Amino acid sequence: MNYIGVLRDQLQDMMRGAVAILPNLAVALIVLLATWLIARFATHIAERITRRAQVRDDLKRLVETLVKLGIWIFGILLAAAIVVPGFTLGGMIAGLGIGAVAIGFAFQDIFENFLAGVLIMLREKMQIGDVIECEGILGKVEQISLRETHIRQLSNELTVLPNSMLFKNPVKIFTDDAIRRTEVVVGVSYDTDLQHAKTVISEAMKKLDILEKDRPVDIFAQEFNSSSVDFLVRWWTNSKPRDLRETKSRVIFAIKNALDDAGIEIPFPYVTHTFKEAVPFANAPDKAVG
Repeated sequence: MNYIGVLRDQLQDMMRGAVAILPNLAVALIVLLATWLIARFATHIAERITRRAQVRDDLKRLVETLVKLGIWIFGILLAAAIVVPGFTLGGMIAGLGIGAVAIGFAFQDIFENFLAGVLIMLREKMQIGDVIECEGILGKVEQISLRETHIRQLSNELTVLPNSMLFKNPVKIFTDDAIRRTEVVVGVSYDTDLQHAKTVISEAMKKLDILEKDRPVDIFAQEFNSSSVDFLVRWWTNSKPRDLRETKSRVIFAIKNALDDAGIEIPFPYVTHTFKEAVPFANAPDKAVG
């Protein structure tokens, strides 16, 4: 058997097939180029429509991504049909068979995050710019994509969370409303006139202009502690984390100064220490035992 002749004939057939398919490849490339141009134009149109409709930023990106994805899928299928005339979408799915199931399992997480991203963008809550907390991660939402969400933590680290994590777990949204209630516990000594202490704290809170004047300030005698009677002081302020910290700091300053001026003691917590053995202070003078 002439193996060299058979190999030469096969190579010649392949070359003739490649030459014959060149026009189809050229047309397919033109189709892909047209797909790219149409996708850019359609994305621009979608962006203008969503901007006029005043849609949220995350929904704008979802619409633009879906428009671009749909056009590219159609363009790629059309180019494949030009290169391979017998190619059809149904034939491709049937040809994959069991392989499609294996691919589905392999990309299960990707599909799950994709669907979760779509659902997150469609719901009204948790928008870009919100401060949220999920599974111990606290920060500001910077970007929501179809697969992941970028959270800028308050210490400036960037955390990338899979969308399925945000969709499956409880998410606390701190900036869902413009204002938020916060609180602080103030302890006074047991010999204090509690009504007088409450009045002093109330007057100190009224002098602060950083609080929400439309919402009441609550002052409750909360409990008998080990060395003090504790008051719970609650107020409303801006819901941004920095505003919360700034407001709480000013409240503590104001209450402390007011109680000091009124001669009301804020006692130290009473703590009982148990020692296994006595250890003398290093700088204490020696004393005779007897």
